[in-house]
Amino acid sequence: MTSPDLSAFGHDPWWLMIAKALGIFVFLLLTVLVAILVERKVLGRMQMRFGPNRVGPFGLLQSLADGIKLALKEGLIPAGVDKPIYLLAPVLSVIPAIMAFAVIPMGGTVSVFGHTTPLQLTDLPVAVLYVLAVTSIGVYGIVLAGWASGSTYPLLGGLRSSAQVISYEIAMALSFAAVFLYAGTMSTSGIVAAQHDTWYVFLLLPSFLVYVTSMVGETNRAPFDLPEAEGELVGGFHTEYSSLKFAMFMLAEYVNMTTVSALATTMFLGGWHAPFPFNLIDGANSGWWPLVWFVAKVWTFLFFYIWLRATLPRLRYDQFMALGWKVLIPLSLGWIVVVAVTHQLRAEGSPSWMTAVVSIGALAGAALLLLIWHAVRHNTTVAPPPPDAGAFPVPPLPNKEVADVQGR
Repeated sequence: MTSPDLSAFGHDPWWLMIAKALGIFVFLLLTVLVAILVERKVLGRMQMRFGPNRVGPFGLLQSLADGIKLALKEGLIPAGVDKPIYLLAPVLSVIPAIMAFAVIPMGGTVSVFGHTTPLQLTDLPVAVLYVLAVTSIGVYGIVLAGWASGSTYPLLGGLRSSAQVISYEIAMALSFAAVFLYAGTMSTSGIVAAQHDTWYVFLLLPSFLVYVTSMVGETNRAPFDLPEAEGELVGGFHTEYSSLKFAMFMLAEYVNMTTVSALATTMFLGGWHAPFPFNLIDGANSGWWPLVWFVAKVWTFLFFYIWLRATLPRLRYDQFMALGWKVLIPLSLGWIVVVAVTHQLRAEGSPSWMTAVVSIGALAGAALLLLIWHAVRHNTTVAPPPPDAGAFPVPPLPNKEVADVQGR
């Protein structure tokens, strides 16, 4: 891999670094407030009903009112909890989600009060690995919240949710390997710069599809919000939380949605580069305009989240885990091999038609194997179960025992 050019970072004065950090924090909070309102409005329209329309003009202050209501609620702590861990779990969920945004490039180089600085807090040679490492810490908040609550239902929800997040993080990380091969770097600013001519969503479409599926599964959103789906789990790992502690879990969910959407924009949609036809305009990728393109792309993914929630029913848990382990991960591994071969052919000067034939042949072979596996699976004969199979062992009822004795 090539060494990324990070010379633009590390020269900001202290006040500018603090201002950029606060700007990211405020951007995430405002995005969460707007996303909650937009989600309720869009879901209402998709379900042929009105969304929030009472608080403020056109219901625009509904998210703010909900936040104030949660803040004023009494913070109840159940008697059987492990209090230090119980209070620490919401913090462990929300802080890593915010920290991951530190390496996301939101624009090019701008001038702020005479200081030239990139619209990015910092960058690292392994920035994408940093994002994966930081977001994986959020799993501890989930599992500790379920364990520290001292109740069976949150524990089951925490175990399911943590297994779900870990499983889909593997597929998400594998989908990035093809991007690293093409970009030649793990730096987020370097990956955006490498997409100046062609976005990776066109060159690496299978990786993009795997990532989009994985990001919905990792953030526990519909149709993959299984820890909260079934009656025996009540509300999942945060069942025993209320007031601001519950609000922190909701904040972590929406910040995670924003973070993975920003990462998808960076890795596959050219980052802050202007889309067609705006990229034909001079100056579209300079100044503060890239921030507009970046936010628009992020909101495209957030709308996709809302659309999925209004459209698809929940999967069964076994179907969901099978999708991750039996489909997404093998598909990612096979696609990495194809990308590595075609990338090496291009590096050796092979004609474009040869790399195209290899890619299309690999995809056709994968589709054929999938069809064969599907046909074999559905044509397999299963032996009929015995008459009492599946029946739960029920002890004899007291009245029945008395009746049997009297009958004798």
